[in-house]
Amino acid sequence: MPVPFYRHGLRPEQAEAIARVLATPMLSSGPVGREVEEQLASFFGVPHALLTNSWTNGAIATLLALDIGPGDEVIVPAMTFIATANVVALVGATPVFVDVDPETLMMTPEGLEAAITPRTRAAIPVHLYGQMAPMRELAAVAERHGILLIEDAAHCFEGSRDGLRPGAVSQAAIFSFYATKNVTCGEGGAVITRDAELAERIRQTRLHGMSAGAADRFSGGRYRHWDMLRLGTKANLPDILAALLPDQIAHVEDNRRRREALARRYREKLSAITDEIVFPHWRADSVHAHHLFPVWVQPARRDRLLARLTASGIGATVNYRAVPQTSYWRQYLGWKRADRGFPVATRWGAGTFSLPLYPDLKKEEQDEVITTLARLLLADEEDE
Repeated sequence: MPVPFYRHGLRPEQAEAIARVLATPMLSSGPVGREVEEQLASFFGVPHALLTNSWTNGAIATLLALDIGPGDEVIVPAMTFIATANVVALVGATPVFVDVDPETLMMTPEGLEAAITPRTRAAIPVHLYGQMAPMRELAAVAERHGILLIEDAAHCFEGSRDGLRPGAVSQAAIFSFYATKNVTCGEGGAVITRDAELAERIRQTRLHGMSAGAADRFSGGRYRHWDMLRLGTKANLPDILAALLPDQIAHVEDNRRRREALARRYREKLSAITDEIVFPHWRADSVHAHHLFPVWVQPARRDRLLARLTASGIGATVNYRAVPQTSYWRQYLGWKRADRGFPVATRWGAGTFSLPLYPDLKKEEQDEVITTLARLLLADEEDE
């Protein structure tokens, strides 16, 4: 039985929402997007939410709005998607990598503090796989040293830790609505913030630095001229994509509970079958969004298992390896620093892969994944 790595769960209501946008003159950013921004702000309990066309462009718009650029350092974890580091370099700043906690694979307060220099402007903690980083402790370090915190919450729309949700103690939290995310519009993202001035600057930097977008220039029954107030990028989300989001946001907790039940079943079943698989630690004080279900095996076995899983019709994949191990960043850092400076991230990245996890994954499909993986692990042991 083939089991794909991902299968979206968009409902018929989403198609109807797109049809309603098609019946209006505004396909780009307009009234639907503003309604979704209000919904997001209410969901997270913050005053400001701004839709973007990706996590990456939302992060670039945020960094530009904070005037982070050449001469500045931004601390990022070594275990994350490459975009977390790339956006820092793309605005001319310097990403400074830190190793991660061996149990949760996320930035630690100790690692953050040790990496701070007089040039440090900000840090970007990543809520990896759907579990939140220790934001309360990281915020204390940031406040002590006068640096900014920008959350990479691409995996953690529904998550919380120690009573905190994304955006509670940082300058901004940035989300992804990419095709495989828990809330999706194919390509998209959002930035939330408690800072009204920062929100207005991001509103400008997400649209070329302009003072007013197309929909705003015709509001209030009169024409409004626009001006360019700062350097910006093209990061706005069109209404035709924003229309896919409201129904998903309304049902996000139901889907999170389904993901959690599947993730717990994976752990229980696989732990009972084999001791060859390692899982990231789930903290008791966290609500986990379960964006991905990663496992770890001995690095020498990982690629053989992936090839055999693929041949068996199971859609497993390597989502992330240590960013310093990619060719570009390895050359940037130098091989000694890249290979020796981040032992936890490097080891995890060399042995990890992710199994299918989505709300409508059927029990028989999950059983197929579990039994196939167990069978292939045994076969791999016999081949060694």
